[in-house]
Amino acid sequence: MVSSQSKHLLIASSEPYTGKTATILGIAHQLQKKGVKLGYGKPIGTCFNPNDGIQDEQDLQFISEILGLPPERVKAPLLFLDEKTITDYLKTINDDYQDTLKEYCDSIEGDLILLEGAGNLTQGKLFNLSVPEIVEKISAEVLLVVKYDGLLIVDQILHAKDVLGDRLLGVLINSIPNDALDHIESDLKPFFQSRGIDILGMLPTDRLLQSVSVRELVSQLNARVLCRENRLDLMVESLTVGAMNVNSALEYFRKGQNMAVVTGSDRTDLQLAALESSTNCLILTGHTPPQQLILARAEDLEIPILMVDCDTLTTVEIIDRAFGKVRLHETIKVECMQNLIEEHFNVDLLLKKLG
Repeated sequence: MVSSQSKHLLIASSEPYTGKTATILGIAHQLQKKGVKLGYGKPIGTCFNPNDGIQDEQDLQFISEILGLPPERVKAPLLFLDEKTITDYLKTINDDYQDTLKEYCDSIEGDLILLEGAGNLTQGKLFNLSVPEIVEKISAEVLLVVKYDGLLIVDQILHAKDVLGDRLLGVLINSIPNDALDHIESDLKPFFQSRGIDILGMLPTDRLLQSVSVRELVSQLNARVLCRENRLDLMVESLTVGAMNVNSALEYFRKGQNMAVVTGSDRTDLQLAALESSTNCLILTGHTPPQQLILARAEDLEIPILMVDCDTLTTVEIIDRAFGKVRLHETIKVECMQNLIEEHFNVDLLLKKLG
């Protein structure tokens, strides 16, 4: 059991995919440099599709490896918020998760226990495990992570303050366009301070953090890798569809950076044009194998080629959903987030507010 002196900081958000895991890894790096002994837990695993349970386990392993946490300082989710768990609970409603939560948190060793919240402030309410209920039960403080979405974030933050009260330690605003940073600093930050809300961090948009690895695209698309399987760690920052004549395509491709290019498997001209531009992955639709000269050129340039069974439109939709909404499993992204936190997050004020 941990000492009663352990403190708990819950990293929460008003909506999914705001960057909670990345924030934890970035902040934890700074705290460890200051000698803080950390623990990590995620009371609720959110898994509404079959792969999510596995991904939660992978998240846990990744976080513990990156932060160098021994088993006694890491805890798998108390429960998984999936359809079966909810249905079974509705039939019985006999588990008191509030008591189980206390035991769960007490079993994690460390001076400061970082807890990762669910997708929003209300998820887990059925089990009395919403963010406000967790905070109340274990006397935790909350760091709210908000993804910048214009002035709509004002309502999100004010609502969180209403719900969490003095437990809201501060806010980190993520993915801010460069042209909005001055506005937040000069207008929004003083406004929130007048409401008793500290903005502890303002992180500018970073293309790398919004990118997706070729390996993740292989997984999302259930694709076959035709060449350069050793280059699946390449990062894709943008998506381009090759469906025009080759002259137009060349001009279009030249504007892209670290692209995934989706084109038909019979369009050899477009495939060659894509390989000669800033392409990190060529994705072929249709059922015709590419010509040998395409495979040979891709091998020379070390560009992976993927083959998918779905049509172009479906392929594009799957890739679009992946951008900015994939789990953080790339070391290069962790290093990027750690640098952003070091430069744009006030970790000293965080420690002061934690006492």
